[in-house]
This record gives sequence, structure tokens and C-alpha cells, in this order.
Amino acid sequence: MSTAVLPAAAGVSAQPLLVRRAAVLGAGTMGSRIAAHLANAGIPTLLLDLVPDGEGDRSRLAKGALEALGKAKPAAFYEAGAAALVTPGNFEDDLSKLAGCDWVIEAVAENLAIKAALFEKVVPHLAPEAVLTTNTSGLPVKQIAAGLASHRSRFFGTHFFNPPRYMRLLEIIPGPETDAGVLASFAAFADRNLGKQIVYANDTPNFIANRIGVAVMFTGAALMMEQGLTIEEVDALTGSAIGWPRTGTFRLADMVGIDVLAHVAANFPQGAAHGGLGQVLEELVKRGWLGDKAGQGFYKKNKGGGKDERLVLDLATFEYRPAAKPALSALEMAKNAATVQERLKLLLANDPAKDKAAKFLWPFLSSLWNYAADRIGEAANDAVSIDQAMKAGFNWELGPFEMWDAAGVRSTVDRMKAMGLPVSRAVEKLLDAEPGAAAVAWYSPDGPQCFHPEDGAWQPVPHDPGHARVADFRRSHGVVKSNSGASLVDLGDGIGCIELHSLKNAIGGDVLSMISSVLKPDSDAVKNFAGFVISSDRENFSVGANLMQLLLAAQEGEWDEVAAVIKAFQQMTAAIKFCPRPVVAAPFGLTLGGGAEICLHAARRQPHAELYIGLVEAGVGLIPAGGGTKEMLLRAVDQAAALAPPDPKDPPSRFAVSAEMSAALKRVFENIALAKVSTSAAEARPLGMLTPSDRITLNRERLLLDAKEQALTLAAGGYTAPQPRTQIPAPGLGALALLETGVFMMGEAGFASEHDQKVARWAAYILAGGRVTAGSLVSEQYLLDLELEAFLSLCGERKTQERIAFTLKTGKPLRN
Repeated sequence: MSTAVLPAAAGVSAQPLLVRRAAVLGAGTMGSRIAAHLANAGIPTLLLDLVPDGEGDRSRLAKGALEALGKAKPAAFYEAGAAALVTPGNFEDDLSKLAGCDWVIEAVAENLAIKAALFEKVVPHLAPEAVLTTNTSGLPVKQIAAGLASHRSRFFGTHFFNPPRYMRLLEIIPGPETDAGVLASFAAFADRNLGKQIVYANDTPNFIANRIGVAVMFTGAALMMEQGLTIEEVDALTGSAIGWPRTGTFRLADMVGIDVLAHVAANFPQGAAHGGLGQVLEELVKRGWLGDKAGQGFYKKNKGGGKDERLVLDLATFEYRPAAKPALSALEMAKNAATVQERLKLLLANDPAKDKAAKFLWPFLSSLWNYAADRIGEAANDAVSIDQAMKAGFNWELGPFEMWDAAGVRSTVDRMKAMGLPVSRAVEKLLDAEPGAAAVAWYSPDGPQCFHPEDGAWQPVPHDPGHARVADFRRSHGVVKSNSGASLVDLGDGIGCIELHSLKNAIGGDVLSMISSVLKPDSDAVKNFAGFVISSDRENFSVGANLMQLLLAAQEGEWDEVAAVIKAFQQMTAAIKFCPRPVVAAPFGLTLGGGAEICLHAARRQPHAELYIGLVEAGVGLIPAGGGTKEMLLRAVDQAAALAPPDPKDPPSRFAVSAEMSAALKRVFENIALAKVSTSAAEARPLGMLTPSDRITLNRERLLLDAKEQALTLAAGGYTAPQPRTQIPAPGLGALALLETGVFMMGEAGFASEHDQKVARWAAYILAGGRVTAGSLVSEQYLLDLELEAFLSLCGERKTQERIAFTLKTGKPLRN
């Protein structure tokens, strides 16, 4: 047996652990959600808990937790059917079932005695090769391991972050006797099968992310009290302005749970995270004001008068008052910066004596940087692990050391010293290692290396096989061609990537031009590449068409211009569908409207599991006109034909009016008319946005190379592009009448406005194939012409233009 030596950063190149069945011990909030995510990964999972006192179902605690999972917000399961993979049970009747589990994870109360007593009962039932882990968030793993009668070599800590489905970080904490091979195979499994960012942590209080994240929250609170700031101001200063989630400090505390935060704070060394905020947390817990789960914490929603009012806690009086928008001019100015790196420089350039934001941020960020630097060699082995932990565990855009590099290490240290702020010895070592360099950074600009203060050396940043972003290939292979909205990047091995990079990846003329020119049959790209991937490094794949361009043209009555844009969009999606080389779309996050239409036309889709895709044009009073409505009709036809293959001897009208065709048509009509959006890639399948052959990637960092592999596989298999369809059996007048009747009834019931009904009738018109006899054979181009007709008609409506303007202003649909 080889005892685990903590790697510099998570490597996941080993053979993944084979987990055919798993068990979660403890059906509380965390345990039940871990079980749900294992089910998301397709792993049958036991969920066990105590037998409650009294009569009744002995497994009712676990069953109740499973029932609660089905109602959880945000959703714990990718799709409701995954719940069937979770089997509830109890610690007295079902421990023998653990013998069939490859991985057993404990997630009971954070109490060493409770955990020890449970492990004493559990370990005798484990298979010899089973992996046993604890989800402790701060208790010493070595103390838990000491009480195990066996399995010490296959035992370690696995600290998930809540909610496990959405939070990417998994901290792995080896025990004193953990086998290095077991650790590596589990890390590879969690990376591939659970979609986790693996970070190895030392066995220190609160490990890495909570250690730093909670410490910085206490720093923010202390500065707030010292400088007389409000909760709203601190949340604004510690939010998106510095590349952190908009929740900031106190809104995040409410989401996490005040009791959870208080528990994490209690794990700190005495005095390390106590003081003013510690006393506030104690009082909040005493009053039961535990945050979102209790309906109030630092914030509270006051419902009444038809509109929710957000209240905020006044820490001086412990009374709630109406929340106020912070008046911080520096933050307003910083919004103009394109990147978080630029925002940091702008915010820190101001004079702390004159600017409230700079006065707060200088001691706040200095404290963060010093605290993180001092954790190297203690909580983590290197700066890379700390950066990865904070980005994946707290959703920071940059880790602490990346933030420090962005602000300028030498200049910030000089300013810190001038302001009388402490400076970590670790960064002094970095500056000593580069005495003559003006631009000193933790990460070397000459290659993937990071400074290690323990030995004063530059160490390679480990690369996880299978992980890549488009930016990596921009550096290594170069950009073939580019414009303001998209680029063609060489991914190597004969595959090119069309990278979307316009504002919010909105699809305007530049994106249309790039995709169409790259994928046209006689282009140099088609001649030189064997296949293509369409993706991006942004937070979302695409929010859809550039509505601002559309609105301006519509308001000016430039209908020829609007028609030209729609035709260009249709030509672009046709170029994707009929490209001689296979085109694989790799969508993720928001994939709306035109973004969804790009995906619908690809040869394959390789989505990330967190895919929120839908044809949402109805929300702004329009219909999908880039081929989206046409493609949904084709999917309905193909689905119906698969269920009830038409007899070649029968006239097309028999198939067009079949029950199977009617059911499939109703589904796609509802998707378009109701602007349905999937809550996951798994849910996108029944919506018709994905096909059975489309595979799903759970780890966002693996998405690009998984899509590339799909393109290579299609190319190697002798890919042949489809031909435009010309024999599509139109559902016809009968189907149109049926759909329009449904629209009328929705309106009568008050579920659809007059304009909603108008949009829905146009969608029905296209899906029926126009006002034609059932079974009339139509072409794809015919359906595209119907899309154009409907779009132009709706675009001229005042209500549509009002909806577009409202959406551009608020980001939300207007129902008028």
C-alpha cells in the first residue's frame, strides 16, 4: 500500500473508480442532495438515516428527505425520473445492503462521537474494496479515521459544497493511511462522472475554501462596522464589482444558512474568526433567523401590497428597515470596464481618503491576499489549489492570487506598506525572487508555472487530461480568422472551433457572417478541417439574437433590412446543417432563441449537464425564424414516424393526421408557444432539443474536448451531410384548427394575452405547414418562408416592439 502524498494540484489521469452502486449515510439537507447528484450521474444510491421514535414507517426520515428533494429549489435532480435511482432506508434494517456498494459516504451531524458510533456499525458490512468517505466540513479527518476498525487505507474526506448539483468544488482530504492509488482513482471518477473540480486539501480546520471564504466574510463585516458602512454597501463592494457573485457577503450568508456559517466559524482556531460578526451570528441563530430557509436573516422579504419589499437588518438595533441601493460612484464607473481585471485596477486606483469604495477595498483585499498566501503549505500545498478552490467553491471569477496578479503584485505591496497594512512573508519571498522585475506575478507569463514560497521555486501548473478551454488552443494553435463576434480557432487533429465571443454571445451580423463563411461547402476551412465544434469560454453559450439591432430596424420600418437579417440567419443555420464536415455544438448555461437554433441544426450536440435551452422568442412576441420552428416540426415528424412507421402504400395524409403525429405536434407547439426552457440537459431531451445520440458532459472543463472527440468520431466514420428535405408531410388544416382551438381556450381562461394568442397562432400556422391539406408534401425552404412571413408580421406589431424594448432593459419578458 502506498500512503497518500498530497499532490500539488488535483490530477485526474488515473483509471476512474468503478462505482456501480453507492450509499449516503444521513438524509439531511447535504446528504440527500449528494444522493440526488449521484442519481443525476446514473448511479443507484441508498439513502439511509435513523429510525425515528414512535410508530410508523421506520424509514420515514429518508423517505421524507427524498420527497423534499422533488420539491427543492433550485432543483436537486436533473429530471424528475432520476429520483427512482434513490432508495430510502434506515441504519437498523438496511446496513446489510452496503455490501453491494462501491462507495459509501457519511453525511451525518458534525459531531465526532456521532460519526464514530455510526462507523462502528457500518464498517463490518462494507465490501473489502469499497471506498468509505466522510463529508465533514471541518472536523479533522485523522480523528475520524482513528476510530475505524478497518478500511483506513480506503478512507478519506470528500467535502462537497451545497447544493452539490451546482457547486463544482469537491475538496479531497486524505487520511493518515489513505492509499494513494485509491485517492487517484476516486478523483478521476468524481471529475468525470460527477463533474467536480477536484482540489486536494490538507487536514486543517475548514480545509481550503471555507477557511478562506468565511475568514474574508468576517473581515468584510469587521470593516463594515469600523467604517460605518451598511450591509447593502458591503454586498455591493464584495460582489460582481470584484468578480464575485452578486450575492456579496451577507446575501451569501443567508443563502448558505446562518447556522451553517456559525458552525464553520466555530471550527476556526480560537480568535481567528470571532468578534463582532461572531456575536451577531450567535444572536441570529438564537432568534432562529437562519437566512433563506427561515425566511429571514441579514435580509428579509416583506410580502404585501402586491409587491415584495426587501428589508435589511440594522445591526445596531436588530430591527429590519427597507433596503437601499448603495450610492457608490466608483462602482458605477467600474461597470464600464470590460473585464474584472480592469475593474480591480480602476477601483484600487482611487484615493482611499476620498473614495468610500477604495477605503474599504484596500484593507479588505490586502487581508484576503495575506491570509491566502499564509495558507500555502498549511491548508493547501500551493497557490493553484487555493485559486481553484475559491473559484469552484465560491464562484469567484478569479482566485486570490489571480486577483493579486491582476491588481499588480509589486505595486499593491508598495501601497500596502505605505498604508501601514501587513504584508505576508510569502509574497515578500516572491518579490525577493524577482528583484529587478517591475511586473512580478504569482503566475509566470512565460508558461504554466506558479511561484511556490515554501522553496522559492517556480512549479509547473498541473494540467488535467481532458480539461481544456478555447483560450488554451488560441495560445497553442492560434486563430485562423476572427471578427468582433466570433473566431475560428484550430483545436488540432483536424478540428476547428467556431468560438462565440460577442457581448453575452448575442448573435448579430458578425456571428452570422463568421459561421456562414467558415461552413460554406467551398470554404478554405471546410477544405482544411475534418470537422468543427461551436462553443465558447463564456458563462453562457448564447442569449439569442441581437435584439437591439432588430428593434432599431423595426422601429424605423426598415422591413427589407429585417427580412435580410432573418434570411442571413436561416442561411447560417443551413450552413451548419448541410456543411460537408460534421459540426458539433457544445452548448452550456443559457442557450436561448438563436443559440438554441444553432444547436438544433448541428450534426450532434455535446451539451454540458447544466444546459438551459429553449426557443424563447414567444417571450418577446416573436416566433423562432432561424429555422427553429422548422426543425421542431421535423423532430415531431421523425418522432411520430419512429413510433408508428408509415406504410409506403398509404397516402401521406394518413400519417399526417395519425395520433402519434398529433401528440408530437402538440408537444413541439407547446415548447414554442410557451417559450419552454429546460432546467438541465437531461430535461432538454423530452423537449426535443437533444436527440438520443447526443451525449452529456457533467464537467464543464471537459466539454470542449468531449465535443472535439465527437467531431473526430463522426469524421472518422465517413460523415455525409444530410440533404434538404422536400417530402415533409404537412399536418395541415385539421391540425391547425386543433392548435388554434387550444390557443383560444387558453385566452378564454386568462392564461394567454391577446398578443400571446397572436404569436401562438403564427407558431401553429408554421407547424401545420400553412393552410394546406393534411399530408401535402412541403420542403424545408417552404417552412423557412413561413417563418419569415410570421416573423415580419409580428415584428411590425407595437406590442412586440414594446416587449423587445422591455426585455433589453430588464432582461425579463413582458406579458402585454
